Amino acid sequence: AIAGTEAAHGRVILAHLGAGASMTAVRGGKPIDTTMAFTPTAGLVMATRPGDLDPGLLDYLMRAENLTPAQMDEFISSRCGLLGISEMSPDMRELLTRRADDPRAADAVDSFCYCARKTIGAFAAAMGGVDTLVFSGGIGEHSPDIRAGICKGLDHLNIRIDPSRNASGAETIGADNSRVIVRVIATDEEIIIAQAVRTTLQA
Repeated sequence: AIAGTEAAHGRVILAHLGAGASMTAVRGGKPIDTTMAFTPTAGLVMATRPGDLDPGLLDYLMRAENLTPAQMDEFISSRCGLLGISEMSPDMRELLTRRADDPRAADAVDSFCYCARKTIGAFAAAMGGVDTLVFSGGIGEHSPDIRAGICKGLDHLNIRIDPSRNASGAETIGADNSRVIVRVIATDEEIIIAQAVRTTLQA
């Protein structure tokens, strides 16, 4: 609706970044890969969720810390991610404020950006390139620093952002020499859920 049919049916990476975060690779209007899995803890580093883990680590932690399955579930859902790395906060806004003076906050921010950047590269490989990158969600929509941190080093994919456009929160933040269109699109998860429920009830 925003970018037009041709762009929407190209090779698109949707980066929904908030307290919960996920990415989806879309080609020809259909998703072909996603960071989402059986539970919300998989994929990207999030506010309190770790993202992808070595399955053996869970067994190790349960044995080493004498954790029950319920305690392990609470740990990986509520005490990992940005909170676990920084040991202070799951809130990206606070971490950005404190990263200049606190290496733990800086590590959390860097880990978030690195994980997202790596996933963009993987999805570009899966699709044979990328035409459009979309940032959404609370962090994706409102944090120029994180958008810049993620896109830094993606020149080989022809992803470049314009600092002034990015800082102003323009709808399109790509640099003039960026072959990939970089967009910031606000999400309305509640209306999508409501529409899905209505469709299901009417089926």
